[in-house]
Parts: sequence; C-alpha cells; structure tokens
Amino acid sequence: MEKNIEQDIIREEQLLQRLGFSKDDLIQIKSHGLSLETIEKELQIFKKGIPKSWLERPAMLGDGIRKLSDGDFETAARYFDAKKDGFKLKKFVPASGAASRMFKFLSTFLNEFDITSDTINAYINRNNTTALSVFLAGKDKFPFYKELVTKVDFNKKDGELRESDRRNYDLIKTLLDPQQFDYCSKPKGILPFHKYDGHIATPIEEHLREGARYASSNGVSHLHFTVSQDHQSDFEAAIESIRHKIESESNVRLEVNFSYQDKATDTIGVDPHNKPFRDDSGKLVFRPGGHGALINNLNAIDADIIFIKNIDNVIQNHIEIITLYKKALGGILIQTQEKIFDYLRRIDSGYAEADDIDEMMRFLKTELNIVVFSDFQKFTDENKLAYIKQKLDRPLRVCGMVKNEGEPGGGPFWVRGQQGNISLQIVETSQVELQNPQQVAIIDQSTHFNPVDIVCSIKNFKGEKFDLTDFIDHERGFIVNKTKNGRDLKAYELPGLWNGAMAKWNTIFVEVPLVTFNPVKTVNDLLKPAHQPQNGQG
Repeated sequence: MEKNIEQDIIREEQLLQRLGFSKDDLIQIKSHGLSLETIEKELQIFKKGIPKSWLERPAMLGDGIRKLSDGDFETAARYFDAKKDGFKLKKFVPASGAASRMFKFLSTFLNEFDITSDTINAYINRNNTTALSVFLAGKDKFPFYKELVTKVDFNKKDGELRESDRRNYDLIKTLLDPQQFDYCSKPKGILPFHKYDGHIATPIEEHLREGARYASSNGVSHLHFTVSQDHQSDFEAAIESIRHKIESESNVRLEVNFSYQDKATDTIGVDPHNKPFRDDSGKLVFRPGGHGALINNLNAIDADIIFIKNIDNVIQNHIEIITLYKKALGGILIQTQEKIFDYLRRIDSGYAEADDIDEMMRFLKTELNIVVFSDFQKFTDENKLAYIKQKLDRPLRVCGMVKNEGEPGGGPFWVRGQQGNISLQIVETSQVELQNPQQVAIIDQSTHFNPVDIVCSIKNFKGEKFDLTDFIDHERGFIVNKTKNGRDLKAYELPGLWNGAMAKWNTIFVEVPLVTFNPVKTVNDLLKPAHQPQNGQG
C-alpha cells in the first residue's frame, strides 16, 4: 500500500513538472475537484482543436421529424394522462444564468451616453440602436415599470438636457444600478415577467404552474432547478410567496429542490498560445464548463420521466395549449418506451426469434431513426439480437422542434460521426465548419429549430438508472473566445446538455407549434404578445 502511494506521488510530481505547474497550482486545481490528468486532457484539446460536426442533411418533416395531426397530439396527451400515475415525473429547469444578456443594450447605453451633452434620439440614430427605441416606446408595458418609477429620483440636475431624456436615462440607470434594482446581476428566474390582476409573476411562478399541469402524478409535482448557490435563497423566497396559491388552484402538491453546477466541471482557460491563462495575481483561471456540465445534475435525479425546459421559455397566455403539447410528447415517450422495454425483455429472456428480429429492425429504423450499417444481414441471429439490444438499451428523449424563423441557436440534423455512423443530433452553428460551402448550404436548407422542449426517460427496462455519462460524445465540446481583464482568453465548454451530452441517446424529433416557444432573450421580448396581458389581465 505504501509503495503504491509513493508511486502515485512520483507520477503526480512528474505530471506536474511536465505541465509546468507549481505546487500552489496543484492546490488550486484540487480545490476545484479537478485532477492533473483532466487538466492535461483539456490542454490537449486546445492544442489539437475539436473536430467539427459533419452535417449530412437537415432533419425535415418525414426525414427525421415527425408531423402529427391535432388528433394525434390529443390522443398522445390522453395516453399520457392514462399512464402518468405509474411514473415519478419531474421537471428539470436550468436556471443559474444571470440576466446580463437581457439588458446588454441598456448597459452599453449607460456606458456610452453622456447625459450632459448628448440626446437619446441622436444616440439611437448614431448607433442604430433600434432596441433602445423599442424599449423606451414600450416602457410602461414592462411588468417592472410601475415599481421602477416609484424608485427613480426625478429631481433635475444642473447641466442636464431635455427632461424626457433625463427621465429615461434615470429609469434605465435605476433598473441596472447595483444599489437599486440590479437586474443585470440577478438570475432570470426571479425577475418580473408577466402582469396579472393583483400581482406580477416571475418565470419561477410560471414554471410551477406548468409543472402542476403536466409534470405531476399522484397529486405531486416535482420540480428541480439548477441555480447558483448565491441565489438559491432568492428562488426559495419566490417559490414560497406563490406556493400556497398554486397548490390550492391546482390541487397538486409542489415538491421543489435545487442543485448547483459542480465546480469539478469547471475547465481551465488558456491564452492565445494555448498556455494556461493566469490572472493578475498569477493564479490559474477556471471557467464554468457550460450547460453540458448539467448532465451530472440530471444524472443525480431520481425520476422515471423528466421534462426539460429553459427558465426563460414561459408564457402568460395559452397555458392550456402548452400543457397539451407537453403531455403529448410525454405520451409519445411512454408509448415508445413500452415498445422498447417489451423488445428488451424478449431478448433478455431468450424468447426472441427471427421474425422478432425483422420487427425490431423496422422499429429501429422507422421509430428511432437508427441507421443500420449495410453488413447487418450477414450477422448470426445471436449477434443481430446483441446489436439490437445495444441500440435499444439507452436513455430515450422526445424533443419538440419548431419551424425555424431566424432564431439563433441549434437545430436538428443528420450527422455523420467520426466512425462513419449517421445519427440524428441537435447541432449548434458553432459546431459546424462554416468555411465549407457545402455545410453552410445544409444549414441554410434547415427548416426547424431546437427550442429545448424535451421529455426523457433515464431508466432501463429493469427499472435501473442509466449512468448518463456513458452516453456523452466527448468530441462534441466547444472552444470559445472570451476576454478577462482586457486580455484574450480561450475557454473549453463541455458537450452541450442536449448536444454532445445526449449524443448517444435514442432520439425522436416531433414538430410542435411556435406558440410553445416564447423565450425572453432580451428585455424587449417581454413586449411580445405571449408575455403581455390579454382579456383584461393586468
């Protein structure tokens, strides 16, 4: 035992020397829960680069994306309702990000505008900042406006220009001021999004309401939010302020828990020469590994079926429609899972025969969009069944896809892997070789967009949880360019949660209507009809 410990120490010291790190660096690395071996792999990724995804073609209706009729959706939703009490359901909402991007154009305005010598109209024309025009024109429609105007100091100051400019400037300043509303630093989940009669609703409240409608079984709705540790108390306060009302209205008990992004999923930053980036005090710089790190949080969840949805994709109106399509996706998942489990039990019991193989292969191709290699028919029946079992015995996800209307982000594509295999994947534009005209043409031909509308099952046919880390494509990470203290920094982000982290799952894409996708990427999105009161609300 002592000899093994001594050998480990020697290996660690050799690796430390090879990487050019000090003992202080080692202490910092271990404090993040990271190993030198992990750091070495990440540094190699920066040096070698990450291979781009190779798109074969976009997934389209009838070629990777299912098109269902209204009747089909209603039937699937009814099936979900009939079966749901046999499952523990949970809603999983990534919610740790700050709202800084929502207010980026307002932050830029405050940094650039000189209240003593400029006018807002001149600033807008000079910088073509239409977003600022939209914000000011609709400011009284924002759910936070009423409270905001009560906090603004409207006393005129010497040397300032037009009163309307001063008032608008002070409104924006108060909204973002760290000593006032401080909306840039707060998480989206606790910001006011919707005006109702008598109160203002946060995204948290809307997710709780949704969860009670479709992510509940046996009278309980389980929800899980990934948050930053600093803001958990804010989330808890928002939940407690509305919990009783939602439970009374829905007759469903809410069970909510939280998790944080594990520091052990942080990744090391490097400079433009791929050397470890150090801050002004000489310490190594680590960055969060992106939303792909949340596969560990998802892996820790105890549930049979999990609904995944982003924190900002909520709606004030048409919640009945949202509920229908969420239940329908759940119904499709349950039906598909029942078929998969039946096949796996047949294989496991030794009762599968030649006719069963043909049936299972049709299922793989038509229901799960699995492309089988051409030599399959040369296999023995035993090897065919082993292959089918290996393909079926995986986590399953059903993903809603909406028609692409120019939103930035990922979409559904048929992708050729490093081994030549072709599979359905959700791909971000940044993962594609944009210098290749053929690849750009495929992106341009794409018809659908990924709204992060996912229902998934993470247990096998024996009721055991899969280890979700076994199904990650580790070559699907991202290298991104950032800055820190005015210096260029390169960072590695782990394979995205619904991209590379789920690359080896069985996947079904279903077209859902645009009404199910209402993200709030900038504050001006709150002015869209989906986020404004209707029928006398507000």
